[in-house]
Amino acid sequence: MSRSLPEIGRVVEITRGRDAGLLCVVIGHVPDRFVIVADGDKRKVDKAKKKNVAHVRTMPYVAQEVVEELRDQGKVTNARLRHALRRYQERVAEAGESVKEGGLPDGEGRRD
Repeated sequence: MSRSLPEIGRVVEITRGRDAGLLCVVIGHVPDRFVIVADGDKRKVDKAKKKNVAHVRTMPYVAQEVVEELRDQGKVTNARLRHALRRYQERVAEAGESVKEGGLPDGEGRRD
């Protein structure tokens, strides 16, 4: 079964590994089945993580400001990623679900 790569700017949740439960933004692709993700906080742009596409879950949100900055400047700032993720979390909260640390509604996936 072949999985397609999430587009650049797509918000994803990491489902496996030490970063499980973390929301990140796709900032690059590696051919075949890997994406490069960062969140601007725990995973900074200069230490972005290569993740197997099978180990991320796509969210229904594309951060257009990230896409535009990558297209125009070829790079994105950590502040821009944090802002994009904050906007996504605000949209989820407006839809009626609270988002707590851990990236999932109601704090599921938290590692205390």
